[in-house]
Amino acid sequence: MSSKEDQLPQRHASEIIIDYEPESYKQQTQEFLKQLPHNTKEYAISLFPIMTWIHRYNFHWLVRDIIAGLTVGVVVVPQSMGYAKIAQLPPQFGLYTAFVGLCVYCLFATSKDISIGPTAVMSLLVGQTITKITSETKTITGPEIAVTMSLLTGAIAMFIGLVRLGILVDFIPGPAIAGFMTGSAITISIGQWPKLFGIKGINTQDSSYLIFGNFFKNLPNTKLDVAFGLSGLVWLYGVRYGCQYLSRRYPKYSTTFFFFSIMRNGLLIIFATLIAFLINIGKTTSPISILKTVPAGFQAMAVPTITADSISSVASSLPSGVIILILEHVAIAKSFGRINDYSINPNQEIVAIGFTNVWASFFGAYPSTGSFSRTAIKARSGVKTPIAGIFSALVVVLALYALTPAFYYIPDASLAAVVIHAVSDLVSGPDYIKRLAQVSLWELFVFVAGVVITFFTTVEYGIYAAVGLSFIILLFRIARPRFWSLGRIPLSNTTTTYDKKQPLDYAQSYLYVPQDHPSLGKLVEELPSGILMCRIDESLTYPNSAYISDKIIAYCKEHTRRHSQSISKGDRAWNDDSNPARDAARAQLPRLHALIIECSSVNRLDSSGLQAIVDAQNALNRYAGHHVEFHFANITNLSIRTCLIAAGFANQPRFGLDEDNLGPREILPIVPASKDGPLQRQQTASSSTDESVEHVETHYDQSKFSDAESVNTAHSIPLPRDKYPFFHWSADEAVKTAQKTLAYRSVELEE
Repeated sequence: MSSKEDQLPQRHASEIIIDYEPESYKQQTQEFLKQLPHNTKEYAISLFPIMTWIHRYNFHWLVRDIIAGLTVGVVVVPQSMGYAKIAQLPPQFGLYTAFVGLCVYCLFATSKDISIGPTAVMSLLVGQTITKITSETKTITGPEIAVTMSLLTGAIAMFIGLVRLGILVDFIPGPAIAGFMTGSAITISIGQWPKLFGIKGINTQDSSYLIFGNFFKNLPNTKLDVAFGLSGLVWLYGVRYGCQYLSRRYPKYSTTFFFFSIMRNGLLIIFATLIAFLINIGKTTSPISILKTVPAGFQAMAVPTITADSISSVASSLPSGVIILILEHVAIAKSFGRINDYSINPNQEIVAIGFTNVWASFFGAYPSTGSFSRTAIKARSGVKTPIAGIFSALVVVLALYALTPAFYYIPDASLAAVVIHAVSDLVSGPDYIKRLAQVSLWELFVFVAGVVITFFTTVEYGIYAAVGLSFIILLFRIARPRFWSLGRIPLSNTTTTYDKKQPLDYAQSYLYVPQDHPSLGKLVEELPSGILMCRIDESLTYPNSAYISDKIIAYCKEHTRRHSQSISKGDRAWNDDSNPARDAARAQLPRLHALIIECSSVNRLDSSGLQAIVDAQNALNRYAGHHVEFHFANITNLSIRTCLIAAGFANQPRFGLDEDNLGPREILPIVPASKDGPLQRQQTASSSTDESVEHVETHYDQSKFSDAESVNTAHSIPLPRDKYPFFHWSADEAVKTAQKTLAYRSVELEE
């Protein structure tokens, strides 16, 4: 059994001093070349994820995949034909598009749930592009435009994935995606209203507000189609909500109700087609709008014919097309990955969607991506692997070769009901908007802008607006980060008793918080006289360097006083903003001794940011009339520490002072220094004393700043200390060090 003495906390014999050995570029190159064969092998394997799991495939997975695949296949057939009509293409092109996406994706997939095929948003963009181009020229047909878009958007997406630029997706926030998807869903739904009511003569490619107005203007022209359309919607929503209610009421039969609910699209098309066939018996002209002839097989299969005219005609739509392909697919894949507890590789998913669309162009298909509604059905059906897509593709092949004669009598109104029912799931509801408003009004603005602009213009402009606003907000946040002036709150001393006869008291410690903190602001006290602390909540780089420098200078001037020397009007610098009245009001404030910059939120420091810190120190040196120490607490990144060392902040006063002793020259000058040397100032009675800066040759002994008396438990270490005295691992240490260096000044701060 251990003795009582063994249980007492042990003091470490020596403290831990932190230093780093910078890795040279030569070492980095050698390490890169050493890892190159391994990384190349890993990269090649990552392009075909199927190789990592296919050897584990078993019969139980096969059964689940067949069930999920057939279930999705029943849904994808009517949806694909409806989406093809949105794309201003014959219905068979929707089936071509669905087939290729379903059967090819499994080779490249990192998501088991995704179902690739025609989607509402992509179909809307293709339809608007085809309408615009065919109205301007008659030499290019709609199918040619669709194939060109599929090949080019797929090639661009594949390139982005292969060079691993999927990180670009992370720059577009969720509200931007939700905004243009919601706007597109509303646009698609309103565009289907004329078909739902059998109203002719309305251009469904106009902006949504025009379709909306023209629809109600032509409402008296409603035809028999409305019976198929409205009854179809009642059926679809009735079955969905009815099965959900019954599943909750009778949990034992929930699986049966789920699969019956999934069959609602197929059942609607079957019964609507049968009724349409019956009412057309003996008639030469159909009383309702029907699908009519759908060619059997893959009639459009061929090597894509891409011309300069077709490329130039679709060029303006390619950026928005690529954005939709990638964003919609990756967003859905990530969402279902989180739900079902697996991770996806965004770069590989982009490769998959790119290759799928390149290959699809040989089948006459138009661009396709991940479908939210079909992916949800596939996940709920218990899919185990991406191979389930092959069984869905078999259903599409069966439809193309065996069921096309039955497609002749499918009512357009029933297809419109299927489309409206499907896209309604893409609309973000009131709960989403309410939560978004609570989280960020700026992101709510992005969402609303995407919806409104899509509604009043096109989906293309809606995408550009949502993405553009997101970038502007991102850049604004980078360029104008939050700057906090920090104070401290004493924390209650904790006494831990290991032996009743020997109570051990920890040294006083503090909590450092913003001075205007909404909850703790009233408890905040000032730091010791002449010491200030601030925190920057962003990397210090070229977009925000000047702003941060100005904030630091303004903050320090507000809380300290100028040195007491009087400057005549003639000798005052042109940019000296001193004000006698203001200086008199601040006479009781201390002169600035040290500024502590809390760097825990600073993850990067570039040359512009480094120069900004140098400029701030130079300005404060002139203001305070002596060297102002800059301390840095909680530096989390080695590269930031290296940059500060390179600029001389490790040991202060820093090297490289100019002839006037006002501060160092530029760290990385944009304009090289004059080869003629600096201009020598004329030594006059006033210039020899005015605007001079007091310098103290201070030799810091790190051991004198040690708080070795602090108590540590047997399993703890003393607070690490950096090799350099101006870098600290805690804000408390920085404040204590700044207090101790006051004793090394040859000139007292307070006069």
